[in-house]
Amino acid sequence: MTCEGCANAAKKVLSKLGEDVIKVDADISSRKLTVTTNLQSDVILNALKKTGKNCSLVS
Repeated sequence: MTCEGCANAAKKVLSKLGEDVIKVDADISSRKLTVTTNLQSDVILNALKKTGKNCSLVS
């Protein structure tokens, strides 16, 4: 994630997953997106891949 546009795209895709996505925080400088959710990580990763950006799970 290199810009606010990328962060907004990720947030938009995740918002479509409904209220199971509790919170999304984007940190452009560290290129990280923190997602608080009740969903499985593979559901989140698959949704984020729809943005066309590379993503991986850091736990």
